[in-house]
Order: sequence, then C-alpha cells, then structure tokens
Amino acid sequence: MGDTLRRYRSLLADSQRWEGFEFRDGDIVISTPSKCGTTWMQMICALLVFQDPELSGPLTKLSPWMDVQTDTIDNVRAALDAQTHRRFIKTHTPFDGLPHDERVTYISVGRDLRDAGLSWDNHFRNMNLEVVLNARVEAVGMDDIAELIPDALPDPSSELIERFWHWVDHDGRQSEGFSGLKAALHHLSTFWEHRDDDNVALFHYADLKADLEREMRRLASILNIQVPEEKWPRLVTAATFDRMRDRAEQLAPQVSVDGFWNDSARFFNEGSSGQWRSLLNDDDVARYEARARSLAPPDLIDWVHAPKH
Repeated sequence: MGDTLRRYRSLLADSQRWEGFEFRDGDIVISTPSKCGTTWMQMICALLVFQDPELSGPLTKLSPWMDVQTDTIDNVRAALDAQTHRRFIKTHTPFDGLPHDERVTYISVGRDLRDAGLSWDNHFRNMNLEVVLNARVEAVGMDDIAELIPDALPDPSSELIERFWHWVDHDGRQSEGFSGLKAALHHLSTFWEHRDDDNVALFHYADLKADLEREMRRLASILNIQVPEEKWPRLVTAATFDRMRDRAEQLAPQVSVDGFWNDSARFFNEGSSGQWRSLLNDDDVARYEARARSLAPPDLIDWVHAPKH
C-alpha cells in the first residue's frame, strides 16, 4: 500500500478521498467506468452479501460512493465505519488511483463503450444539475469548481449523434475524470493490466445480460460466499434489469440527495446491448473503431467490444 496513487478529480468526485482509508479483511471495491454496470454490480454484491432481495435501505447507503463530493468525506467514512456487514464500496477511480490491499477484492465491469456513451447521454440529461451542484457546494465548497468544470460540455440541443461524437472525441486529461471514451478505456486498462492478480476480477456487461445466474455464481465463488441453492432463483430475479427499474427509488445512485435525478426510474433507461446499431452507420463504426484502437491495446479493445459469452 506504499505506492503513490494517481489522483483523479472531477466536479463530482475526488479520488484523494481514499487516502488513509482503513480496509477490513474481505472488503469489496467496485470500480467501473461510468455507465458500465456499476449499480448492477453493487446490487449483485448486496444480494450475495445479504442473501435477501429485501434490502434494509437504499443501495447508495449500503454501498457508499467513496469519491463522491455531494457528501462530506467524514460522513462517508462514518457510514462505512458503522457498517457491520461485509462492505462493498463504490468508486469510479481507476485501479492506479486506489490503495491496494491483498485482503480486498477489486471488481471492474466492462461494456461495449458505444452503448456506454449513449447511456451517459441519458444519464447526464437526467441529472438535476442545480441540485447536484448545490449538494456539491454544501459538502465541499466551490473554490475549485471553475477549475474542474469541463472546458466544453455537450450542447443539449444538438443532435444525439453530435453529442455521441463529443463523448468519443473529447481529449481532456485522463486525471480530469471526464466521462468519455478516452477516460473509460484508461480506466479499464488499469484493471486489464492486473486481470491475473488473485484479488482482481473483471466482468462484462454483455456476459451479465447473457447469463446473469452464471455470472452471479462466478462472483460468489470469487468472494467465497456460499449461497444455499434454494435462494438462487429469488436472488437472480432481484438482479434483473426490469426488477431493479421497478425499485429505482431504492436502487438508483445518490437517491439520498433529494431531487438528484429528474426521474429515478429513467436512470435504468434501457440496459440493453447494441443500442448504438440504430445510430451509427458503417462510416461511423469505422471512425469509432479507429479512435478506440488509438487509445488502448488491441486485446482490451476486442474484449470490450466482443466479449465471449
């Protein structure tokens, strides 16, 4: 744990909040790029840890987001310190920005980033930015806001295809934490480099869609969690996209911040793979692929976009 950690900052998050955090044996860290299945993996972990679909509180309280700056770090750490169950902590910090502890299991999730880009567009437009900014200012102040606001936000009145290319082509520093293709591939690459480590586990969104029970059982094995056979059907059903959308007020991120979302259910918008096919033509696909392959090694690009089910 003596390695120097890279700092990642954005308007909403600061990885420096991990510094000095005291892990416990068995802790789970869920670290994904935005819109690649973070909440889904949090829910799966909750179901495996508690083995009961009826959770005791909002998922965002059971699995706090360490880096988020809509709450104070003192509050986040106090909540984690008070937890007596096996902790599973959310972050959008890449692996090289996290403290490493052999007692901890680090989980990341990949997704076809063409779908992630479209999902981010829905996500961004569904946030109530006034509420989010007010919560951020109340928690940590505003001295650094001008520094951290991206230099060019997408024009919400532009066509979807234009907003998609803004997400793909944005070339800001990776440490800015801007949600874009470059940042997402960088995040995944930090885990890809450690995919053979004993305490690092990679999952893929498309594999979860293809066979949810298989992937949940795989995670249970990785976490050394024993689940009685008779419980599996209810747990798997509770982790399906439709059932999670029905419980959006309990499961959507940051629902503890009143008004964070314009519509909590819209957070669980489609949850499908291949949405991009209705938007991109052959030339667009070639343009996207050229951009992606300029940003990450071929084996990672192949895995992200063509997982083996």
